Amino acid sequence: MTDTTGLNASEQQIIGDENLVTTGPDGSRDLLSGTGPTRTESDSLGSLEIPADVYWGVHTARALVNFPITRRAISNYPDLIRALARVKQAAARANRELGVLDPAKADAIDAVCERIVAGELHDQFVVGVIQGGAGTSTNMNTNEVIANAALEASGYEKGDYTHLHPIDDVNRSQSTNDVYPTAIKLAMVFGVQRLLAEHARLTASFRAKGREFAHVLKVGRTQLQDAVPMTLGQEFAGFATTLAEDYDRLTEVIPWLNEINLGATAIGTGITADPRYAEAVRRHLEAVTGIPQETAPDLIEATSDAGIFMTLSGTLKRAAVKLSKICNDLRLLSSGPQAGLNEIQLPPRQAGSSIMPGKVNPVIPEVVNQVAFAVIGADATVTAAAEGGQLQLNAFEPVIAHSLLQSLAWMTNACRTLRVNCVDGITANEARLAGQVATSVGVVTALTPYIGYAEAAALAHTALTTNASIADLVVGRGLMTREAVDRVLAPDRLSGIVPPTSAIPIVVGKVVE
Repeated sequence: MTDTTGLNASEQQIIGDENLVTTGPDGSRDLLSGTGPTRTESDSLGSLEIPADVYWGVHTARALVNFPITRRAISNYPDLIRALARVKQAAARANRELGVLDPAKADAIDAVCERIVAGELHDQFVVGVIQGGAGTSTNMNTNEVIANAALEASGYEKGDYTHLHPIDDVNRSQSTNDVYPTAIKLAMVFGVQRLLAEHARLTASFRAKGREFAHVLKVGRTQLQDAVPMTLGQEFAGFATTLAEDYDRLTEVIPWLNEINLGATAIGTGITADPRYAEAVRRHLEAVTGIPQETAPDLIEATSDAGIFMTLSGTLKRAAVKLSKICNDLRLLSSGPQAGLNEIQLPPRQAGSSIMPGKVNPVIPEVVNQVAFAVIGADATVTAAAEGGQLQLNAFEPVIAHSLLQSLAWMTNACRTLRVNCVDGITANEARLAGQVATSVGVVTALTPYIGYAEAAALAHTALTTNASIADLVVGRGLMTREAVDRVLAPDRLSGIVPPTSAIPIVVGKVVE
């Protein structure tokens, strides 16, 4: 426990808040308190008592006290934990190959990393995701968990680092400054791949609705005012196309995330690492992940630059904004049901009001909108953090990692719930749409090649003031025959499926046969 002796009341309150934060991911207990057995671990600042049963050590313990910020441990991002394990595994294999790490130690580290990738020990990754030190606490938490798990598997006590050391062995040939950025990039690749899978399913769902609604004619709108006819199928196919564009943009980011700086160590000079290490660890990381990896050509630049994170963040923001716009359209198209557009029905998901009986709200598009707002805000955070880097290192990569990993997870979940709980169940109000097209003056636009713009504008004004049918007005004034009008205003021509002037003579100012 933190010693509060000699602190004033406000300082004690701060310490008290810290103690609340130093709970495990499930909030079950204060990780630094309790009456159970402990072990003593030491670092350059002194010694601490560590709960005997945990796999983390003194460096992690200090981070728990120093960074009581988010109440969110790095274990909340399992992709990051798996990525860290893969980096440590690749490093152990490279060090073994180069003869700088005892094979038995390397194999023990390798085995623990496989366990972590399989989902074990994640609850031991307890440091807060937002932390000072450019990710050092995350790296040390990883080193300590791997070391202690390997010691235990080898028959030694946790904390008995004379047999396998978190820094000398697990962190051999490495620095936080090349481990952490490589791991968060790899975690982001995992996240992007998962998002792409859900994004593709959502795109396919919209495309299927486009085919389902291909025959449903409706009035298009510009600036929320009636425009020209189209089909509901075209509208939903357009949603699918805009999503497909973002799929392509997100896919293009992955190769840039696969450029790593392992072997750079502290600032990019490779100090403490064998000259052959960078290529060896790259090759092993590629082998254990199945993902192509490329060592950055300039390790000093790669260690200090956060440009790829801005690229990913900006691409995510673009995808989120466009998805949010689609959700805005779904909410407008389903508005009502009596006093709104009511062109489509969204699946009713839950009662919409605690006071108005029978009200049902578009809750699924609404939650996706809010995810987009969060992604937009996260992009601002990433931009500020990238700009805030100084000299040979960006110290703010933890908040970059948190922002992007959260955005990726939330966007993935948003795409899934929008597809499953909304898009797949959308139906069209065909009778209402047909009635709107039949009385819409927007169809007059299709007649302008035959009767001229001025005549069409006059007819539109008359139709609006008298509520008369455009077709009847055209025929009544002797501008076109009924047959010609019906052909021009046929649904397939109005929606552009058939060219609007094909096979119909254009004779402005005369009756068109």
